[in-house]
Amino acid sequence: MMIKSLFRISVSLGLIGIVLGIVMGIRQDFVLMPAHAHLNLLGFVTMFLSALYYRVVPEAAASALARYQAIVSVAGAVVFPIGIACVLVGGHDRFEPVVVAGALTVLLGMALFAVIVFRTCGQERAAPAAAEGRARAPRRPGGGT
Repeated sequence: MMIKSLFRISVSLGLIGIVLGIVMGIRQDFVLMPAHAHLNLLGFVTMFLSALYYRVVPEAAASALARYQAIVSVAGAVVFPIGIACVLVGGHDRFEPVVVAGALTVLLGMALFAVIVFRTCGQERAAPAAAEGRARAPRRPGGGT
């Protein structure tokens, strides 16, 4: 369920980021470009890649830490670009704490993901190991393809 949610949220944030970019282009007002870029990079790319990792490495998704990482990452991917947009449009002093909170949330989400990856990326799985063994099997002399 968590993996499906991450895919859906990432694609939704990617759509919002694209719409924001189109609106900026139509208006020829690119003030929100940093918010647009962070929304696409954090909201779509980073979360989509983490969902892919969880799909490929199911034991990573099964860890208790993965659910917290997903929640923290979603919060950071939403709060940080909103904070950037508010600073750019409304006022540096009032919204700077939102940017800082968003940035620290993004950092925490990535740190949690790093812990998960370091814990799980070296684990051997039966299916890929067997597939590698077949791929490396020596060919018979004079044998065909």
